[in-house]
Amino acid sequence: MKNFKILWYLLLIPMFLITSCEHDSYELGRMLDKDEIKFSVIQDRSIDEGGNTVILINETPGTVAIWDYGTGRSNRAIDTVKFAFQGEYQIKLSVMTAGGVVQMDPVTIQVTEDNLNYVNDPLWTALTGGVGEEKTWILDIEAKYFDGPLYFYGTENGWQGACMNEGGDCWNWNPVYADNTWLMPNGDYGTMTFSLKGGPYVTVNHLMLPSRGTETGTFFLDVNTKTLSLTDATPLHDASRDGCVDDWGSIRLISLTEDAMQFAVMRKNSCEGAALLVYNFVSKEYADNWVPEEPEETGPDEGFDPEFTQGELLAMLTGGPSSGRVWTLDAAGNPVDWIAAGKGWTTSSGDSRDWGWNNSWDAAAEDSWIRFDRFGGTQNYTRSQNGVTTTGTFTINEEENTITLNNNTLIQNPDSWMNPTTNTIKVVKAFPGEFESKGVWFGTSYDASKDEWLAFHYVIP
Repeated sequence: MKNFKILWYLLLIPMFLITSCEHDSYELGRMLDKDEIKFSVIQDRSIDEGGNTVILINETPGTVAIWDYGTGRSNRAIDTVKFAFQGEYQIKLSVMTAGGVVQMDPVTIQVTEDNLNYVNDPLWTALTGGVGEEKTWILDIEAKYFDGPLYFYGTENGWQGACMNEGGDCWNWNPVYADNTWLMPNGDYGTMTFSLKGGPYVTVNHLMLPSRGTETGTFFLDVNTKTLSLTDATPLHDASRDGCVDDWGSIRLISLTEDAMQFAVMRKNSCEGAALLVYNFVSKEYADNWVPEEPEETGPDEGFDPEFTQGELLAMLTGGPSSGRVWTLDAAGNPVDWIAAGKGWTTSSGDSRDWGWNNSWDAAAEDSWIRFDRFGGTQNYTRSQNGVTTTGTFTINEEENTITLNNNTLIQNPDSWMNPTTNTIKVVKAFPGEFESKGVWFGTSYDASKDEWLAFHYVIP
């Protein structure tokens, strides 16, 4: 009903403006009588002999139709509904007029034959198990398929996470639940069953939402738009976000397979901003038969905590006595990483795009470089950025693989939270003998609680 109220307010806004300007009055317009409402419910038997295809038409200008046809609802002036199963259906119409909502007498129709072509699609089968079957889903709170039960997407992400509008509000954050248990309490959230036994029915048992309890309703899956409509039921979700979605029955599918499914509902702007709440589900059959994989034993990244012979790090940085070597940020490759317990996770700048590496970093790295040299018998360090060159000296602590840049830093970006302001840097990863192709990772800050380095990747241009 919230959506209907919104439409009602939108309908009234121009009337308020007109009366305010002309009469300084805020009276509503006239409510139409039932006999003034013109509408049609047409069973097109040229398409289906059994009357499965029904066309709904609101013929009353200046009004908004609210259709309830049993398996779903619609606000369209003209809509086409396809009933897959035979049976008796009531078409209910409420009409928003200038003076209020007019409830029309329901129209009863008879569908005399099944037309299972309307539900005979791989997505329908994945959701329900097929015609005459039902399938039960649970939230993936135990991360048996996904990284957790809840992800966050931009408002214009769609099927398989693709951006529906170029340059639109498209992004995603897929938090690992084990590291972010604040997302929602751990527990059994209940079951959600989609059935095609005689009709498109859905039953949701909300164990963690007693205020909703067990809900039964109908559903419709639009395989063309990859959307799902639930009537008189809401998908499983957490109590803390129950009031943050205007229409839980208006669902955007992100993915759907035999074993796993992702629902997206629109979060209200008043709840930390408009975004898609993406709830991750697994089929109960998959969950019941799931066997955890044996954890793969992997060591630290190649090159982590490198060992150098005496003078080898100095030679790598400078090129040798009376020589100098220029290094640049690997902006076109993998310029920054968070290396935890010896293992990094980024493989390119896109992995942390915008919230980590971003356009300002691209600008900072362009035409910028650093140089370690031993000209004149001293260890010199030079940074060239934005046409400004700063020079100084550097020292190396070979026992700790640290470099101190006297009165200098790595390439800077004051607009970024990652800006490396320290003048003591750690060689976190390096590749003696292969540095010309693999570069070196300079750690600029360390989080001891996570054993994690923020490190920048410098390469020889």
